[in-house]
Amino acid sequence: MDQSQRDFILRIIDSARDLTLATIRPDGYPQATTVSYANDGMTIYVGIGKASQKADNIARCNKVSLTINLDYADWKHIKGLSIGGIAGIVTDPDELNHAGACMLKRYPQIVELMQSPQAADFAMLKITPQVISLLDYEKGFGHTELVTV
Repeated sequence: MDQSQRDFILRIIDSARDLTLATIRPDGYPQATTVSYANDGMTIYVGIGKASQKADNIARCNKVSLTINLDYADWKHIKGLSIGGIAGIVTDPDELNHAGACMLKRYPQIVELMQSPQAADFAMLKITPQVISLLDYEKGFGHTELVTV
């Protein structure tokens, strides 16, 4: 991956507000869910319910796919990412604090949830990208570039 590709990826991850995360259900079908996220560079953090279908799916298969797209006025300006990565529940206390700080920086209102009794019902998911498809329609309809991380 060259510097312009890295800059494109980080600009989208830093600018978008949510992503669609796909995990694999027990019956083999993908399950796609829109979630809010925070990031540290290309590392993506997502808060999920400990008892959620996403958590169960990831416990069985840690491979995930996700998309992140910028808002656009018309299709000629579509820019986004399709990421294949490895997901896991954050258990290290230092990393959990770091992930929480990333979420708090992006979503200050989350402090109420973090301090509530319901906080024990949530887990922090870390997604580490492995392969990224860059989508940039400003370079032509359907233009993509595939990079490995």
